Amino acid sequence: MDKLDALFDAQEKLNDLVFRKQGLKKLDGTPLTTRDLVEMGRSDEPKGPNTDTNRWLGNYLKALRDECRELDDELLWKWWSKDTLDMQNIRVEIVDQLHFWMSLALCAGMGADKVFDIYMKKNEVNVRRQENGYSAANKTEDDNRSIV
Repeated sequence: MDKLDALFDAQEKLNDLVFRKQGLKKLDGTPLTTRDLVEMGRSDEPKGPNTDTNRWLGNYLKALRDECRELDDELLWKWWSKDTLDMQNIRVEIVDQLHFWMSLALCAGMGADKVFDIYMKKNEVNVRRQENGYSAANKTEDDNRSIV
């Protein structure tokens, strides 16, 4: 198992522990598992606002935003200050963001392999955009639509 696979595996286990300890359920009343969320995210079924997928993507996005706020709170903006960065806590906040980012990926039906595959394709798009003078004037989503 490579490092990214190990991270996704650990995140799935952590999410399942939280779901069990909190007694969290799917909308149909059955116990919630990360595997359920992954399968729902991979399904081609339409996903509206009243689905577990939408609910948990929203929950994890809110948590990720809060971790971003916590990281922002660690950053120093008073240029006249003699304060110093707490790099240990900054690193922890970044890893907290990774926890929720991976949960988002899992809810979207992505594991380590899919994230790697889409990342590499999107990276190619980004490099091509930079090579072609990327700007709001010439940006479209057409190149993103080819990423599967």
